[in-house]
Amino acid sequence: MSAAVVTFLAIIAYAVGYRYYSRWLAQKVFVLDASAITPAHELEDGIDFVPTRPLVLFGHHYASIAGLAPMLGPAVAVFWGWLPALLWVVFGSLLVGCVHDFAALVLSVRHRGESIGSLCESILGPKAKALFLLLILFGVALAMGVFVYIISLLFSWNDDFNPAALAQSTTSFPEVVMPSAGLMIVAVVCGWLLYVKKKPLLPVTIGGFSALLALIGLGYMYPTLGFERASWPQQSTWIWVLMVYAYAASVLPVWLLLQARDFLNSLLLVMGLLLMYSGFFIQAPTFDAPAFNPNPDGAPPIFPFVFITIACGAASGFHSLVASGTTARQLDKETHARPIGYGGMIAESLLGLIAVLACTTTFSSGSAWAKLYVNWGAVSATLGAKLGVFIRGSASFIHELGVPVELATTLVAMVVVSFALTTLDSATRLLRFNIEEIGSAISKVSGLSPIGRLLTNRYIATAGACGVISFFAFFEIDGKPAGLTLWTLFGGTNQLIAGLALLTATVYLKNKGRNYWPLAIPAVFMIAITMFALVSKLIDFQNSDQTLLLILTAALVFIGVGVGITALRSLRVGARD
Repeated sequence: MSAAVVTFLAIIAYAVGYRYYSRWLAQKVFVLDASAITPAHELEDGIDFVPTRPLVLFGHHYASIAGLAPMLGPAVAVFWGWLPALLWVVFGSLLVGCVHDFAALVLSVRHRGESIGSLCESILGPKAKALFLLLILFGVALAMGVFVYIISLLFSWNDDFNPAALAQSTTSFPEVVMPSAGLMIVAVVCGWLLYVKKKPLLPVTIGGFSALLALIGLGYMYPTLGFERASWPQQSTWIWVLMVYAYAASVLPVWLLLQARDFLNSLLLVMGLLLMYSGFFIQAPTFDAPAFNPNPDGAPPIFPFVFITIACGAASGFHSLVASGTTARQLDKETHARPIGYGGMIAESLLGLIAVLACTTTFSSGSAWAKLYVNWGAVSATLGAKLGVFIRGSASFIHELGVPVELATTLVAMVVVSFALTTLDSATRLLRFNIEEIGSAISKVSGLSPIGRLLTNRYIATAGACGVISFFAFFEIDGKPAGLTLWTLFGGTNQLIAGLALLTATVYLKNKGRNYWPLAIPAVFMIAITMFALVSKLIDFQNSDQTLLLILTAALVFIGVGVGITALRSLRVGARD
């Protein structure tokens, strides 16, 4: 079957969804008001609350939500066939993920830039907030632990890395170390020029993006910076380097590093996606993977686990944390929520779609695909290698445009790493906000106020955030990194956050007398499939005597049931807000 025809139809669906459905949501459901005063203006402080140009903020938001997950999830989920993965990526984003991101952004803007956890208290009550904060702490820390582990793996000089043949690497791409580090310097300079020297956006953008492309070229020419293998940092060293970076990025003002770096990263990804899709349509491949593979060897049931495996790229609770944690505090006008919230999710879904295509159409034959996706154990245990499949497959699309395959591989690897780093530092800041909120709640308890005040300090809160991320990056279960072992739990946690965020928005709309069904239906769907998956894993972990996983899964089920019951009560008795 022609993959190009299927992809063209998917792109048409994205265009129709944004043109009509998002406009209806903006005008009839959320009733956006361009004259409303946003928290960025009302609470402007130069650190977190900063009115921002919509194009720059779109770049920050897009770069923050588009991390490793929209590439990793589809790279694993295609084991059930390309059709289920593609349908969930496209229609899941339009009807669930985009609505979720849009709603979280609007609700936060209308509640003084409060995070989704605080919104739970405002709309559902303090018990729901407490449960939600715990869920966020676990889910984000676990996800970022996985990200840090995989980024450190990509930075490392592993056995499969050959500097003379970059395109042959599967898990090792040290050629992106220099451009990744150099981009931080470029971003700080751009932020200083924009906000301190008040330079125009266009020349700063041209200069910064040109410098980024030059850095990628240098990384391609000097992949190991002249170091010998023995002197190249080990993976554990890279984990510590990444955590130091995440700490610094979390405490710096958003305008100094995050905004400029995210904006440049978004331009890089847009360029990369345009090249990938252009090469893909020129190549016009057919699918090597089966359309439907309902019972692959060793895999859990396709329903509900295909929905859990593909989180970011279709629907992701992490996006509500970004939308309500950083983006809402920078929104210049309320009407900008539509292109940034709904449109930003479509842009991320395009990344998930190209991941599906790269992992199903770039093999020499169906048997070659089946050899790589031989069984579930091989698929789920080698997430780094599956990410390598995406990198090499996407690079083959760009190669169709005449770009040398090694240079194309470096470019795609840089896209992957830069967005993983963007998500890492944004998530660390979000975890800092989360810990500060926990500290604020603790400070109200008699006898614990000193501890609470300590946790509200942004430097100490950031240290705590980095600590829990490091735990999941380093900790091992049965000799394997905990983050990889718990990847399914991350998917379940992520989707549970999405469902509960949608449920919170549903209560808000009902209390306002608005049409809440466009949010209620996906909320029920997300919570139902996630709880089904978590209960299934609970039974598996109990049967296999995995105590830690059993406890964590049981806690997630308890939190989901608790917040769900609170939301249903709020729907029945009426408004709290």
